[in-house]
Amino acid sequence: MSEAKKTGATKDPKGGLTAAGRKAFAEKDGSKLKPGVTKAIKDMTPEEMKRKGSWASRFFGRTPLPALQDKDGKPTRFALSAHAWGEPVPKTEAAARKIAEKGRRLLERYKREKAKHKAVPA
Repeated sequence: MSEAKKTGATKDPKGGLTAAGRKAFAEKDGSKLKPGVTKAIKDMTPEEMKRKGSWASRFFGRTPLPALQDKDGKPTRFALSAHAWGEPVPKTEAAARKIAEKGRRLLERYKREKAKHKAVPA
């Protein structure tokens, strides 16, 4: 199979990896990638809050921020990753930082949920 066909089948053109891409990555690396969390915050489990918050703050909170658009003005794979996690594709650094801030808020909410469940006697 050509590299172009293999790439097309594994990378979602809207962002992120397809199920085939996660499977190929697992076979190559032994990793256990999961699809991005796209649920509304009110429907997320604490574990999903932790995953999405960690992803958002790690990806869009880094300095310097990788390019969000290529020379033709199209979003990069990095920017498209936001779509795979249910976020709007950022076009500016401010939009990317907004996603990172949302991630930090999700992590704080996760910590509060976790503490609340520990405080309740069984």
